[in-house]
Amino acid sequence: MGTRVNLFGIDIDNLTFEEALEKIIGIVESNHKGYVVTANVDHIVRLQDEPDFRKAYAGALLVLADGMPIVMSSRLLGVPLKSRITGADLFPAICRVASERGFKIFLLGGLPGVAEKAAQKLKTMYPSIKFVGIYSPPFGFEKSDTESEKIRRMINDVAPDILFIGVGAPKQEMWIHKHIEELNIKVALCVGGAFDFVAGKVRRAPKILQKLALEWFWRLIHEPKRLWRRYILYDTRFFSLFLKEFWNKKIGGHKKCVD
Repeated sequence: MGTRVNLFGIDIDNLTFEEALEKIIGIVESNHKGYVVTANVDHIVRLQDEPDFRKAYAGALLVLADGMPIVMSSRLLGVPLKSRITGADLFPAICRVASERGFKIFLLGGLPGVAEKAAQKLKTMYPSIKFVGIYSPPFGFEKSDTESEKIRRMINDVAPDILFIGVGAPKQEMWIHKHIEELNIKVALCVGGAFDFVAGKVRRAPKILQKLALEWFWRLIHEPKRLWRRYILYDTRFFSLFLKEFWNKKIGGHKKCVD
């Protein structure tokens, strides 16, 4: 699928936003079938310890860098990624193209009513867009064969070209990795909280904070009870992972060359 950069033990596609959009549309229009994941700091940390999550990542057609800390790290490590590509930005952009080309879309995820509201807003922006299904699965759906079979039937009955999954990581990635071959779709995109942003349920950080890699801080101060453990306790491990990567790519590699 193009040039990939290895960072923190995973291969990330080195693309601009426009290139990523073109490749995803290319998947829809080709005979390929697959799914797209977007790596952020939380994913990088989880991938170190969760083998099933790693398998899901390994099975993706595209792995995109969703997170300025990852892009900034790549530059410091001498393997610069072209740009940050978030699920929140891809979701409306792909919907715009889908409306122009007649692609059918299914939205899976979000709290009850959120995906519907996002669809209504996008329908206002792109009147010709085709939403053929919207479903908010219950908590724990990924552990239920009955619920997964219900979702599979709902999707296959309408045969969408594009499936957006917004149920959070690692559930969305692991679920699509397990069920992709059973689904009558062209491409699935794991987009996390993108439905919330489009629906207006959650405000995104100002552009300046996004560019400064401080979007996590914006989300933390707006949702402290839900996110403090992730950002303060768990994801701070990313710094030690960066130092290890820096040693391996810059210092350790340089020492081997000198020897």
